Amino acid sequence: MTTPLRKDAARNWNRIVAVARALVDQGTPLQLNDVAGRAGLGVGTVYRHFATPEALLETVATPCLEALTDHGRQALTDADPWRALEGFLFRTVEAQVTDPSLAPVTAAATDTLPRTTELKETLRTVGTALLDRAHDAGAVRRDLTATDLIPLMCGIAHAVNVHGGTPAARVDTAHRYLAALLEGLHTTPQRA
Repeated sequence: MTTPLRKDAARNWNRIVAVARALVDQGTPLQLNDVAGRAGLGVGTVYRHFATPEALLETVATPCLEALTDHGRQALTDADPWRALEGFLFRTVEAQVTDPSLAPVTAAATDTLPRTTELKETLRTVGTALLDRAHDAGAVRRDLTATDLIPLMCGIAHAVNVHGGTPAARVDTAHRYLAALLEGLHTTPQRA
């Protein structure tokens, strides 16, 4: 169980995370000294909260990872396996093209924070379960594996990043690209 932060410490933590979020959204690499200066805090204060830039980046990505895992768990309750998988993939690609903290955190071979590891493992488990359900229903190509989904989704996100545009245009482009991919993956269940 973690001890709640004092009010001033909580304020500093929130300020550090807000500055880091803004820097990540601008495409600026996180450097703890830079974050401290922009947050108007001492370097030691930032280091007390976040020992490494990776820990800070993972903290910035946590709300997105939590939202994706929550959506995935909810998708598992959908009675239609194809709709559940499709909805989860659409939500995932939206997150990939709107939250620049997500790609480096999910691509990292090791995690700094245990919570990050937990969320990434849950996402993999949920994604695999959704794909397995779609396979069992005969709604998706049999040769598609869970390990195929990650590079396919990353490929869409990369293509959208190359294409550029406003955030809304990027989401629209991601939806178009994913719809085209899903059309190629979707099958019609055979009747017995």
